Amino acid sequence: MTEHTVPVAAPPRLTGPRTDPAPVADERQALTESLEYFRRTFELKCTGLDPARLSELSVPPSTLTLHGLLRHLTGCERWWFRMQFAGEDVPLLYYSDDDPEQDFTDLDGDVDEAFSLWHEECARSREIVAASSLDQTGIRRRTGEPFTLRWLMLRMIGEYARHIGHADLIRERIDGVTGE
Repeated sequence: MTEHTVPVAAPPRLTGPRTDPAPVADERQALTESLEYFRRTFELKCTGLDPARLSELSVPPSTLTLHGLLRHLTGCERWWFRMQFAGEDVPLLYYSDDDPEQDFTDLDGDVDEAFSLWHEECARSREIVAASSLDQTGIRRRTGEPFTLRWLMLRMIGEYARHIGHADLIRERIDGVTGE
């Protein structure tokens, strides 16, 4: 009797237009391109899913979803770049003292609207970065301590990198899609 094996298809991989950061760059270019790379990577993790799937819980009872991560990162863009660094007087997104986790728990609303707002916040963050030196400072609202744009960009790169890891696992659980 001959043994037959059935080939198992590899899960589909995420691909799309995304530019790697230049391997030789000055500090501003390296920081800017790295942050853009991670923003685009996060967006790719959400590409091709029905909006309802973006709001699907990862592993109950966790409230982690791709939609929630999108809202969280939108709030981070606004909080760090606009409110703390640039000192803009704009309302917080997806947060209140009464419900500090609403970015993850209150997923009412349109996913397309959430993506649109994220794109707007990223665009405003880019404008702030383009108009500022890396040594320019903002003030942390909770402590009153200054921080540089350089520090903020490194912090946001870390924020995106951490949540892209979460998004990888969520996406693979939803439909088996993996990617860089």
